[in-house]
Amino acid sequence: MATSLTLTQQQKLQTKLSPAQIQVMRMLELPACELQARINEELQENPALEEGADKTQDIDFQDQDINDEYTNPLQNEDFNYDDYVQDDDVIERGNYSNQSHEKAKEDIPFSVGMSFGEYLKSQIYLTKMDKPDRHIAKFVVGNIDDSGYLRRTAEELVDDLSFREGITVTDEKMKEIIAQIQQFDPPGVAAYDLQDCLLIQLRQHEPTNTIQLATIIISRFFDAFSRKQYSKITQRLSISEEELKAAISEITRLNPRPGNSWLGTVYDRNQSVVVPDFIVEEEDDELIVSLNQGDIPPLHVSPEYSQMLDLYSQENHTHASNKEALRFVKNKIDSAKWFIDALRQRNETMLQTMSAIVAYQREFFLQGDSIYLKPMVLKDIADRTGYDVSTISRVCSNKYVDTQFGLFPLKYFFSEAILKKDGEEISTREIKQKVRELIDNENKSHPITDDDLVEILHQNGYAIARRTVAKYREQLGIPVARLRHQI
Repeated sequence: MATSLTLTQQQKLQTKLSPAQIQVMRMLELPACELQARINEELQENPALEEGADKTQDIDFQDQDINDEYTNPLQNEDFNYDDYVQDDDVIERGNYSNQSHEKAKEDIPFSVGMSFGEYLKSQIYLTKMDKPDRHIAKFVVGNIDDSGYLRRTAEELVDDLSFREGITVTDEKMKEIIAQIQQFDPPGVAAYDLQDCLLIQLRQHEPTNTIQLATIIISRFFDAFSRKQYSKITQRLSISEEELKAAISEITRLNPRPGNSWLGTVYDRNQSVVVPDFIVEEEDDELIVSLNQGDIPPLHVSPEYSQMLDLYSQENHTHASNKEALRFVKNKIDSAKWFIDALRQRNETMLQTMSAIVAYQREFFLQGDSIYLKPMVLKDIADRTGYDVSTISRVCSNKYVDTQFGLFPLKYFFSEAILKKDGEEISTREIKQKVRELIDNENKSHPITDDDLVEILHQNGYAIARRTVAKYREQLGIPVARLRHQI
């Protein structure tokens, strides 16, 4: 069967993002601390980008109108830049990674302090293990997660060790080494599950009557204990409520996540520090919104590189080496220009978004009480600013605002609306706050059930279904009434 080739034409509409738009979208997702790392990375990679105010123009990029069209003062008619730069080059130069935070972490040449895994491995040398056993112990420690648990069985570790390193060891030997690691600090490390973790810690206590009773409860009645079926435990063990209370008191002092007690390296400890991206201040009943620039410096295009581009454009650029030099200088200057423009637009977008949120939630920022929070979704802010909902979502992702009432994530101000019986529209956050208050003030020996919560809320004018109350309770991290019961 013969085949033939044909040539056809077709028209097609296609939307392409410019390099500057790609830059802005990625920068919008970066919080203040990661933005600083991203700028430092760009300063190191692009010699045409320099830190500090541009002395030749005396213009700070943060104050320049982002809508001003950029014109290259070095453009002349002697040559065409398009002859040296392809479209694919433009997209590639604008395709910056937004993983600067992780890369910055890898670039740290040393860490002050010891990681959790290193701490466990250091204890191996304090035991009487021989060299082969120490090697196996290090392999086991490498399988312990950040919470301090060993999520794999001895049999699985034996198979893994044989497959990865060709080392053959018996299941009994592996269990023996794991048992030695379970005696390491912190107590409860290398446990298979929560029950095992609590038992390991109890066995390291002085065997008093209360500790022995607590050990029996965890080993034989763990399911009943976790479900707070205390009457079943007292009946099966023939003990009094006072004895049960004493045993429960000992159990609650144990650490269910041994790895979380480890402080870790200086870098790990600093991850809990939150840097606000916005600052909202009140002056004469007016709310002033500003960006937290911190150590973010002004940026400008290197005048030396601009002079180099001008020089190469005036010389005979037909030589291959001159073309390559021209391409390099042009690419670096364009990258620097796009980066500066992206920062300008990021700042403007973030300020407009935060200003719209403050205007929408004005009463909260003046009073500081969550009862003043109005129902608000991303579309409400998108309509006010003219940005797309996805842009608002990027601005609000992992961002914080510093107010006179404390530090809040931007997601805190968004909530859906429900109607009260009188027709008033209120935020779901108000319902959640009411649920939390009712549960905090309940009688723990007779906790409030979800049905009771629905009835109380109905009496206060909140028309809400039981399944909705259960959903809000779960979002607040509050267990069901049966698990909140205390004797």
